[in-house]
Amino acid sequence: MSSRDTTPRRAWLGFTLVLGLVALVAMDGSVLYLAMPGITEAITPSAGQALWILDIYGFVVASLLIAFGNLGDRHGRLRFLLGGAALFGIGSAGAAFSPSPELLIASRALMGLGGATLLPSGLAIISNLFPDPKQRARAIGIFAATFAAGFAVGPVVGGLLLNHFWWGSVFLINLPIVAVFLAFAPVLLKEVREALPGRVDALSVAQSAIGILLAVYSVKAAAAEGISLHQVVAGVAGVGILWWFVRRQLTLADPLLDLTLFRDRVFTVAVLTGLLSLVAWSAAGYLSGVYLQSVLGFDVLAAAFLALPGAAVLTAACIGTTGVVDRIGKRSALIASHFFMGTGLLLLLLAGVSGGAVAYVASTVVAGVGYGLSFSLVAETAVAAVPQERAGSAGAIAEMSNELGNALGISLLGSLAAFLFRLLGPGTAGTLDETLSTPGLAAETAAQAKDAFVTGLHTAIGVAAVLTFALGFLAVRWLPREERSEKADPTRHQEQDLENV
Repeated sequence: MSSRDTTPRRAWLGFTLVLGLVALVAMDGSVLYLAMPGITEAITPSAGQALWILDIYGFVVASLLIAFGNLGDRHGRLRFLLGGAALFGIGSAGAAFSPSPELLIASRALMGLGGATLLPSGLAIISNLFPDPKQRARAIGIFAATFAAGFAVGPVVGGLLLNHFWWGSVFLINLPIVAVFLAFAPVLLKEVREALPGRVDALSVAQSAIGILLAVYSVKAAAAEGISLHQVVAGVAGVGILWWFVRRQLTLADPLLDLTLFRDRVFTVAVLTGLLSLVAWSAAGYLSGVYLQSVLGFDVLAAAFLALPGAAVLTAACIGTTGVVDRIGKRSALIASHFFMGTGLLLLLLAGVSGGAVAYVASTVVAGVGYGLSFSLVAETAVAAVPQERAGSAGAIAEMSNELGNALGISLLGSLAAFLFRLLGPGTAGTLDETLSTPGLAAETAAQAKDAFVTGLHTAIGVAAVLTFALGFLAVRWLPREERSEKADPTRHQEQDLENV
């Protein structure tokens, strides 16, 4: 067989290795949604600790994504990919066998540290694997679909594993894929680096990470424990550091986050869409997982099967986005994504203390169409909105918006739901699962706890729906009408994206 025939096969084998890691990074953002009741029973985290277990991973990934992308450009993408995979595996093993909430949170943070290297480095590796524009465009579509599918099937995979094994199994499944990658990546993949000007500003990295964590800690603490001095101080400090971070980016010659890109309205709408779609999706996924098991009484396997229709629709919508864009255009598809998401979220408001399974499935199916369109279009729309030489920065910001939204959904809307439970619940414990596991709990107390949780669920989801519809109407006003030639070639800017990573 000629080298011309074997080269594409080698490229696709290497691409398959990268996809495995991409799926893991996405899946680990959601795999714990159905596992939390089991984790709560096993290691008894507080309400605040339970939220940190869920979202510390996303915060670490989001806060370091751009910095690690820049470092990878300078010091080698494959080197970062291998190091990140190793850290991800070590963190996964530590999480699986964590005997306490504190160690589980630390292990999830280590997984996030590894995950922050994988997305930007993986995208650059793809550019090197597929110099042919058509193959590259096809690879981008598969990459986006894999990332979306990982988010979508995470709860399903978690539920299936938990039906047969203990909660740590949702982390151990990462190890074989990481081991295969570390064994074969040096053979199938080539090093990629760029001679970029300037340097990564270490102070900006510290400002963004510390500011985000302090601000979110303040929100969590207020929801779980009420207003306190240390909570207020942490919040003020976090906001102050983030403000300092913004001011610094505007003065640096090579900023960590190029805020001038947000002067373009199309770019701003795209990034806000990436952020808000994951805020809504993650909050609904987490709260619904608790709702199905602790309110409606489904076991983890039944809850996983109920999540399947929405996961299938989301994945199909992501894969079929190119066809949708061919028919109605990118602008219309992106606008439609907001209204599908918002309508799906509103359907979840029909889920009550009893008989809410049908409303849940309908909600995930309708919203899944919007999520799929959004996940596929955000990065491409953001990149297309800026000059070609700034495509790399635009793509990195779009990816960061997804990861940050995934974490903020649980932190902010999850904290809102937790606050309402603490305010309206029986006061027996800080979470619904802890309350229901209290020995000798009266039926009236259990009913009050479930009512309080459903009220918190409805409020959080209602806020997400309002924000989603508001952004949809903003998109109608801000997104310009496109020419037919742009509709006919939806992969053109995707190719530009990879050429400039």
